[in-house]
Amino acid sequence: MNRAWSRRAFLTTTFTGAATLVVRGAQSPPIAFAIHGGAGVIEKQAMSAEREALFRLKLTEAVTAGHNVLKRGGSALDAVVTAIVLMEDSGVFNAGKGAVFTNTGTCELDASIMNGANRAAGAVAGVKRIKNPIRAARAVMERSPHVLMTGVGAEAFAAEQGLTLVSPKYFGTEEGRRELEKLKAEEAKRKKVAQALPFQGKFGTVGAVALDAQGNLAAGTSTGGMSNKRFGRVGDAPIIGAGTYADNATCAVSCTGHGEYFIRSVVAHDIAALVAYKGWSLQQAAEEVVMKKLVAMGGMGGLVALDRAGNITMPFNSPGMHRASIGPDGRLFVGIYREDG
Repeated sequence: MNRAWSRRAFLTTTFTGAATLVVRGAQSPPIAFAIHGGAGVIEKQAMSAEREALFRLKLTEAVTAGHNVLKRGGSALDAVVTAIVLMEDSGVFNAGKGAVFTNTGTCELDASIMNGANRAAGAVAGVKRIKNPIRAARAVMERSPHVLMTGVGAEAFAAEQGLTLVSPKYFGTEEGRRELEKLKAEEAKRKKVAQALPFQGKFGTVGAVALDAQGNLAAGTSTGGMSNKRFGRVGDAPIIGAGTYADNATCAVSCTGHGEYFIRSVVAHDIAALVAYKGWSLQQAAEEVVMKKLVAMGGMGGLVALDRAGNITMPFNSPGMHRASIGPDGRLFVGIYREDG
């Protein structure tokens, strides 16, 4: 037995909106799990008590389900997929059933997954009929020689793999349709697309990071993209290194935010690089990228990240971020607002 794991674990909370579990050890290699359900302009005064309770319930269900996979000795990949599927099916988040609408009133979904043990990765983008895009991303990783498949090709592959396809009408909610109508009305006032109002809503992307009992990391991300998006726009969620990254040598990261900035900043990989090349702690690296680099560019959002020691960090530079975690000490944390410790 590794005696390095004999010391106790404890919880610290930063003042940047990040709840960080710092592990000094346990009797055996730790397991840990964290999820997010989107970041953005999420303010307590603008949310009803019923809506807040629903978000907290779904976050609790998803993080607990993923953690239970790890408790049973399951893999980090299985835990990530389990939690994300629950969030995709909930209709509450901007992923799967709850995906937001494009400018033309359709839903186009993206997802990716990465295995920290061997840096294998899979992703799908712009799909309209795959019920659970995260399952399709895993199939691309494990059952094809490719990393990223898009559109009808990804859907044909998913069908070959026996994944569930649904009518495009399955996706989207009335809330999402109202959001689209509001954005289009605001845009019409500005006359031109180039003068559209800056994004003021929430980024409902979902994601998860996991550390299993074998010491392997995994990360996954799934999204309906940006409401009112055009021209086949794809954000950071299916881009390995931007929205998702996992490497046992460093960390696992899943992002949520204004995807264009996360792509340009290669956010997920940048955090891993700071850990690898500068020897920074996970918390230090994540806060450097989210609270400084992204802010300097004007990018809004956040992420969940986890390293092989079981340290969890969840920084965000937006008013709020739906998030939850269960660290090596078994303590459940669920947060939405910055003041949630």
